[in-house]
Amino acid sequence: QVQLVESGGGLVQAGGSLRLSCAASGRTFSTNDMGWFRQAPGKAREFVAAISWSGGNTHYADSVKGRFTISRDNAKNTMYLRMNSLKPEDTAVYYCAADKSDYRFNIPTMPASYDYWGQGTLVTVSS
Repeated sequence: QVQLVESGGGLVQAGGSLRLSCAASGRTFSTNDMGWFRQAPGKAREFVAAISWSGGNTHYADSVKGRFTISRDNAKNTMYLRMNSLKPEDTAVYYCAADKSDYRFNIPTMPASYDYWGQGTLVTVSS
């Protein structure tokens, strides 16, 4: 059974930092793109960042560019999201996702392009 498990969420003051982790089990994702999405109350799920299967290419939403860094460790089957300079508008449930297609040419940014999802971890940024 494939599982993605997020951790690292919590309550932080504006300007603070958090690092989210996404640990995969049940299969390896070393040939698959992975991404982070978030969903705030009453809003649709939105793209945050994605990383290619090799880790060599990344893509960020404009709202987090320069503040968030996505990375992965294929040996550990784990992906990370380092979040700096957090703002209250970053408050949301953060989900990790993995694509089942191997060696994609372009990193997908739409939720529908991802096949596996974690249960989410809540990030709350206080002002």
